[in-house]
Amino acid sequence: MKKTLARLPVAVGAAVAVVASLAGTAAATVVTPAAPRAGKLVQVGPIAEHGFPAWYRDSNNVRLEACVTLDDPLCPALPDTVPNPDAPVSYPDNFPDEFFYQLAGVDMTLNNGVRATIGMDLEGAWAAGEVREGDQMVFGRVRIRFDAPAGERYRIVHPYGIDDIVAGDKGVNMTEDVGITPGAFGGALNSRIGPFLKWDPAVAPAAPAGYIGDPGVDHKVVGSPYNTNFVRIERLDPLTGAVISQVGFTDLFSIQGRYATNAGVDIDQATYSLGSDGTGVVEVFATSEPDKVIEVVGNPALGFRGTRLRGANGHYYGRFPVTGPIPAGTKIEVVNASDQPATHKTRALVDVVRVDDVDYDADAQTLSVDASSSDRSARPQLTVTGFGPLGNSPFSGVVAPPATITVTSSAGGSATMNLISTGRTFRPGAPVAAATADTPAIIGQTVRLDGRASAGEIDTYRWTQTAGPQVTLADPAAALTTFVPTVPGDYTFSLAVTGPGGAAIPVSITVTVTQAAVPTAAAGADQTVVRGRAVTLDGSGSAAVESYSWRQVSGPAVTLSGATTARPTFTYPVQALPAVPGPNAAYVYDNDPVVLELTVRNPAGIAVDQVVVRPQPETLSGITVRYRTGSNEWRISGTSDLIAGQRFAAVLGSNLNGRVIGTPQVVDAAGAFSLRVTGPSPGTVRTVMLVTSTGARQLVNVTVTN
Repeated sequence: MKKTLARLPVAVGAAVAVVASLAGTAAATVVTPAAPRAGKLVQVGPIAEHGFPAWYRDSNNVRLEACVTLDDPLCPALPDTVPNPDAPVSYPDNFPDEFFYQLAGVDMTLNNGVRATIGMDLEGAWAAGEVREGDQMVFGRVRIRFDAPAGERYRIVHPYGIDDIVAGDKGVNMTEDVGITPGAFGGALNSRIGPFLKWDPAVAPAAPAGYIGDPGVDHKVVGSPYNTNFVRIERLDPLTGAVISQVGFTDLFSIQGRYATNAGVDIDQATYSLGSDGTGVVEVFATSEPDKVIEVVGNPALGFRGTRLRGANGHYYGRFPVTGPIPAGTKIEVVNASDQPATHKTRALVDVVRVDDVDYDADAQTLSVDASSSDRSARPQLTVTGFGPLGNSPFSGVVAPPATITVTSSAGGSATMNLISTGRTFRPGAPVAAATADTPAIIGQTVRLDGRASAGEIDTYRWTQTAGPQVTLADPAAALTTFVPTVPGDYTFSLAVTGPGGAAIPVSITVTVTQAAVPTAAAGADQTVVRGRAVTLDGSGSAAVESYSWRQVSGPAVTLSGATTARPTFTYPVQALPAVPGPNAAYVYDNDPVVLELTVRNPAGIAVDQVVVRPQPETLSGITVRYRTGSNEWRISGTSDLIAGQRFAAVLGSNLNGRVIGTPQVVDAAGAFSLRVTGPSPGTVRTVMLVTSTGARQLVNVTVTN
């Protein structure tokens, strides 16, 4: 089960967990284990010279460093990831395009002989797949691959959790990468990787000194946050999720990782302060592991020698003299002398910007900023972001200031301060009235006056009639009110609204009311439909309508949907078949058309129209009816010219009230139907009546044979 270093290009853009679904890959679901998680990755180390973290730490205080060299067989970079594998690794000219802090997984054979690979890695790579400054990223990866028929479902339990996967047309093929935003090295802490796996110390042989294991030797491991230091693959029922069988298991892993011996160092800030005489101090703030020898490298141009920083709990501080001006682009170098080899970090030296006061006058719309630089010798230019160089006058015309003000220095420093404002508080402005009305308006109809489009904070509405025949408003104090005119004419109304900001300018609206025309009803053209099908009526051709009302006049009873609309619907009922076994003295055959009536109304009157919906005629042909006395068997067949999936029944006698020979039967796609049953005996009766659910009815003579 030697671990295979498979590679997969990584796309930039997601800092959270994404189950990568490539073309034809499986559908995967991450399942939360029942046991609570115990451990994870907890810390990102200082950034090394190559731009990646020097190490990652887990909750067991295990630190692993990047495996980026070619000369360490227990922690190597792959030769095909380095431009020139015959030369030493160097940044940026000969650096791997991918490497690992932890490389762990299994390569196992399932019960059916299929090879399965599971990888659980903490990987460093480049967003564009090639070495390019600023593209560095580190992500946690879980990858599961094995061949399986599409649609089969599997549960894979591994040290970092459980995955429920349905195979696609390329089998089980899932990759989850978390933390692939360049420069956001903390994103990998949110992946499922962690704590780090390492060889089980209770199982011989022991791991090589300084390493979590030998990647060339499969070995039992510890470190799973769920105490599942194994890989188990089970096939599940696709629907219920029940376990069908276990298809693979192993507790032997190939793992690669080197314990971090160097702590590295980060410079959090390097600033300087100069008096008007050109002398001052440099202050350096750094971080590393506790109890390390952190030193600033001497800088003769600035006037100080190499000096050790003072440290506590991993934080380090130094204060050094400056005896001359600070040249542009000056950098401070800090070294961790405890590391072997020593690690170095440089950072640009910048001034300290101090923002003493930020005041916004909301009345005058002016912004005043009081700031200074720690460089009182060169006095670098200070600029307020978004506003321009800082001068003696406030910035004017500032209608809406930002919440914070940032001041930057031409010497590299910057500072941000929250804005504090003065001036009168804001109050609501006067509202704006707006009015609309229903048009056209007709005598006897309700007319709406609508002021809801008025804008602003509104406490009261007031409608007043200013012209036209007098009417009574339903609620003059409502945003939406109504009236009913009784005579034609022009009706004018005024709307006034008030709020905490005062009163709006009233607006007027005029409604012209006319005499209503007598409505006309048009129930639509007559229709012919197959019984059992949906029917839509159409009264939209009616004119001057205020309301619609449909009712059934005659025919088989139907249920109207939308009987008060222009276009109601109903389903034409199928012809009921006689009940088995009969006789059915009360059976009624009804193939009459459905007649419906439309009534339309408006204040000027009423109009009525009817529409007839007839059932599609059906013809039965080629009918044979035979009865064999020896076997008491009926054989009936024929053809319908209406292919609608209808049923039919055969009844003994010349009407449909007698004994039923057989029902139901379905007419096939070609219109043919047949019936072959035993009994009842026809006795002296020599006719049979056939009836279909779509309305056909036909009397047929019976041929009686032995």
